Amino acid sequence: MTDHGFDRFVDRNNPPLVVVTVQVGNELAGCMVGFHAQASIEPELYAVWLSKANRTTRLAVHAEHLAVHYLRAGQIDVAEHWGSLTGDATDKFADVDWEPGPHGLPLLGACPDRLVLERVELVDVARADHVCWLGRVESAHVAADAPGPFRLSDAGGLTPGHPAEDT
Repeated sequence: MTDHGFDRFVDRNNPPLVVVTVQVGNELAGCMVGFHAQASIEPELYAVWLSKANRTTRLAVHAEHLAVHYLRAGQIDVAEHWGSLTGDATDKFADVDWEPGPHGLPLLGACPDRLVLERVELVDVARADHVCWLGRVESAHVAADAPGPFRLSDAGGLTPGHPAEDT
């Protein structure tokens, strides 16, 4: 694709990064995500776009629930763990503080600002490298004194667990 300004356009968004976690049966998965947004006011819906290269996605397409955890400013160690490791080769939950939450979802101790979503739709465009997991907000928690988010620009030095070409 030739440069028509798209990269420069989306670079201005500088989205906050989140970690998505999922459980299907006895399997857990989680990954860092930059594509996510509120999708409706009423009902309260939230959309998360998951890379098709990801183990988390392979589980999430079968899941009825997801947890979306906001990273806080300064959490480079958390971002590196969830964004630079691949669940295909590493048990990402082995060395982190987490507990089972609603529907068995793994809730991360390092990320107390979170949403729990119930799936209402899954959109998989055949030639796209991400699927859209759309969920109704079951619960939301953000501490009153929570610092600002960890943004994409804060993660500039991280190497993804899967390159985009892996889809």
